[in-house]
Amino acid sequence: MQNFKHKVPIQLRFKDIDKMGHVNNANYLTYIELARVKYFEDVVGTDKKWSQQVGIILARIEIDYKAPVFLHDTIFVYTRCSRIGNKSLTLDWAIVREKQNQEEVVAQGNAVLVCYDYTHEETIPIPEEQRKAIERFENG
Repeated sequence: MQNFKHKVPIQLRFKDIDKMGHVNNANYLTYIELARVKYFEDVVGTDKKWSQQVGIILARIEIDYKAPVFLHDTIFVYTRCSRIGNKSLTLDWAIVREKQNQEEVVAQGNAVLVCYDYTHEETIPIPEEQRKAIERFENG
């Protein structure tokens, strides 16, 4: 996980567990979303214009499940921006379980996000300020 600079702890809840005794696969999307929101808060900031008038929408997500997660596991989500295009960007992510001071990848994938103007309901180029903030974080 050395190529990832952003790490978010995830609190597992009893309601996340399915009949088979492990975290239901649908909950992984929620964990990834929590990490994605925290990534943008930490990297881009909480500018109201960016989050309410202009922001990002999820266009695509991929998940590869590697191992089950159980209620008492300690998990984290790593996130990084691997591509910045004109109107979209790709975030790579990995959910890891901490076990005996080692990290095991339990799921990984990527998400394509599109910059969107909510007022005009259309895609737009990624604002330069946000683009630079992401580049500084990822390359710095």
